[in-house]
Amino acid sequence: MYQYDQYDHQIVQERVAQYRDQVRRRLSDELTEDEFRPLRLQNGLYMQRHAYMLRIAVPYGLLSSKQMRLFAHIARKYDKGYGHFTTRQNIQFNWIKLEETPDILAELAAAEMHAIQTSGNCIRNITSDEYCGVAADEIVDPRPYAEILRQWSTFHPEFAYLPRKFKIAINGALEDRAAIAVHDIGLSVVKNAEGEIGFRILVGGGMGRTPILGSEIRDFLPWQHVMTYIEAIMRVYNQYGRRDNIYKARIKILVKAIGIEEFTRQVEAEWQDIKDGPGTLTVEELQRVAAYFTAPAYETLPNYTAIEQDKAANKAYANWLQRNVKPHKVPGYAIVILSLKKTGVAPGDATAEQMDFIADLADRYSFGELRITHEQNLVLSDVKQSELMQLWQEAKAQGLATPNIGLLTDIICCPGGDFCSLANAKSLPIAGAIAERFDNLDFQHDIGDITLNISGCINACGHHHIGNIGVLGVDKDGSEWYQVSIGGSQGNESAIGKIIGPSFSAQQMPTVIERLLQVYVRERIEDERFIDTLQRTGITPFKEFVYATAIN
Repeated sequence: MYQYDQYDHQIVQERVAQYRDQVRRRLSDELTEDEFRPLRLQNGLYMQRHAYMLRIAVPYGLLSSKQMRLFAHIARKYDKGYGHFTTRQNIQFNWIKLEETPDILAELAAAEMHAIQTSGNCIRNITSDEYCGVAADEIVDPRPYAEILRQWSTFHPEFAYLPRKFKIAINGALEDRAAIAVHDIGLSVVKNAEGEIGFRILVGGGMGRTPILGSEIRDFLPWQHVMTYIEAIMRVYNQYGRRDNIYKARIKILVKAIGIEEFTRQVEAEWQDIKDGPGTLTVEELQRVAAYFTAPAYETLPNYTAIEQDKAANKAYANWLQRNVKPHKVPGYAIVILSLKKTGVAPGDATAEQMDFIADLADRYSFGELRITHEQNLVLSDVKQSELMQLWQEAKAQGLATPNIGLLTDIICCPGGDFCSLANAKSLPIAGAIAERFDNLDFQHDIGDITLNISGCINACGHHHIGNIGVLGVDKDGSEWYQVSIGGSQGNESAIGKIIGPSFSAQQMPTVIERLLQVYVRERIEDERFIDTLQRTGITPFKEFVYATAIN
């Protein structure tokens, strides 16, 4: 994985020193809260309902075991013993003391990490496919491009004060696992008829108050020009994006207002001036960065044939293999997802003890490397197939092997009103009540693939718009209610869900989900997924059945 050079170290250490002085001035009242607010936000520090929250950047979701142990240390020393992994492949700590934040950032810097640009109107953490470099369907490993984007965007003076926050995602495989369609810029690696590598570029995607899927601005751009083309997009947005209205400041609003054709024309005109300039990528530069992402020392292994016997002998193990283990591009190896969705635990949360344990697993089974997924789970990317049984037994003992990846209780959920000052309603109790109602793995496996996403407010940190079932917390006369949408999807078939009707109380939500599932079971044909049945039948039968009788 990427290692800091002298410039990275200097930049991050200087930022820590700068921030330490800012905190000193705030604590001594030399700075007012209004003066300090933009300074702390530049370092990922938010004021929430009960305490400060610190969001730490994990570039493209890639972590070393050493860095995971540091998270455990931060959770234990500075927080309440746990951390929360997010849909942006970052980690958040929700109980931070202001006076201790400079020390946290200093410890992060020593482990080649920071919290820079995890907030503010700037280019946020670059996200990507959690299976980068190991996916069986990968065209090109996107991590070198993601790292180049990270270096380019960090402290970029021209884009330090954008109209609004800006998010970029990059996918390098046939299957889109980076949700590129709902990002401000989405990049997907493609090959043209001659076999040359380039990028398909989407612009103007996003969720929040106005959910929109990105529009294609280029179907093929040679890889050498990806940086200059992104720069041209950013310049058009920076100049013409609205700064007078926070709700209309995202690039998606600009694209919608002038149309994708006119937006493309402006970008192309801007690009002509810089397309062959110093931002053009060279083979040498790409190879230099790619050298940090060379394959680990894989052994030459046959596929582990005894795995079928193990599955036949142990149904629980077979279920875990089916849901939590994915194909690897190297024979004899597998990708393993550690579920952070055990019933009774807030989705995405991990204790300090679990983080230390996961770091140990990474060292013993996966070359000391970890990934964070958009679904708030963790990945061991390089596990020998012959060691899967042993790994499963160890992970199961620590509550990390729930075989529910992609199933109903693999709920994506923001912290909501329990922590966030922006939330209209609590998310975690709703997730907990639904998980408890359907805590039957046989039922979940019968239902099959289905995504359930919950957000506590319109900012959509839980990505509710692209859940097969989406739940949004809303305020109704000072009370917490929940709006339900269905039909959302991410990946190659991205779609925005449609609201089914009036909102529901917290107590009604498990029954609402149950009624949606009853329609699915009634209407599905053979092995249809929930989303397939919904697309075939339309929203009407689901809506009618949910509202047919009163819900107690």
